[in-house]
This record gives sequence, C-alpha cells and structure tokens, in this order.
Amino acid sequence: MNIHIITTGGTIEGIDYEGEVNRTQEGQVSIIDFLDTANVSFQYTIEEAFKKDSRLVSNRDRELLVDKIRAVDSTKILITHGTFTMEDTAQYLGKLNLNRTIVLVGSFVSGSSPNTDAPFNLGYAISSVQFLKTDVYVAMNGEVFHWSNVTKNLETNKFERGNE
Repeated sequence: MNIHIITTGGTIEGIDYEGEVNRTQEGQVSIIDFLDTANVSFQYTIEEAFKKDSRLVSNRDRELLVDKIRAVDSTKILITHGTFTMEDTAQYLGKLNLNRTIVLVGSFVSGSSPNTDAPFNLGYAISSVQFLKTDVYVAMNGEVFHWSNVTKNLETNKFERGNE
C-alpha cells in the first residue's frame, strides 16, 4: 500500500505567518523530516500542491487538490493543511465522492517548534488513513472526524463534532 501525501503549507510545515495573511512563503519543516525521524516502513509519495496559510486557500486551490487526487493511483491520500479552513476543504472534497480514503491533518503549534503537535497528528493521521473506509476525514489531536460533522472551536483551539 502506498500512501500519497499532498502538502499545502500551514503551521504543520513550520510556516509562521504572524498576521501576514496575504502572502505565501517557503516552509521551514518538510513532512519528510517527520517521516525520516519516525523511521517509517510504509511506502509513500509526497507531492506539494501549494504552500499557503489556509485562510488563503480558495476553491481554485481545492480544485487543484481534486485534480491531484484523481491523477494518482493510490486510494489512500493524506493532505497536510492549515487548520483555519481545514474543515472547509474536507467538506469540499467530501461532497465530490472521490472514491478514496482521504485524511486531512495539520497542527496548532508550528512544526518547527520543539513543543509542536505536528508529529503526533501526522502519525495519527497516517495510521487512520490505513484503516478508515473510503471517505473524507479530518484527523487532529487523537480524534477522527467525518467531513460532514467537523468544526474548529476557536475558543478551545480544537476540532470537534459539529453537533456537540
């Protein structure tokens, strides 16, 4: 099984925008760094879609993600994504019935910070994508959320089910 990882930027890649929402920048951490450190044994490929603060991710960017998903043979897709609009992208993809297992993951603390939640979230999402049925999910902080029932609580800075 090959997991196809698509990166889009965001905090998980150590991109710190500090209020500069209107620009993109090079990440300071590569997802491959986390995978190398973990000494993983599964097969994977990594493809960059873009490097953006997720507040700047548009439907045009989401369509680019769809094109990339449809272009690969893998049925297991992991998308690294900023948390601001992760639920929007999950809903966009979920409504398309892409016939793949797609898991979106990010972090609340910069991937370049020593106390980052990025490696945990990435590992959890990788495990999840291997066992979940075909659909679209968000995996954050030890929980998996279906695309149709996830929201980011800005007060707690956590994802939760929308009906809670």
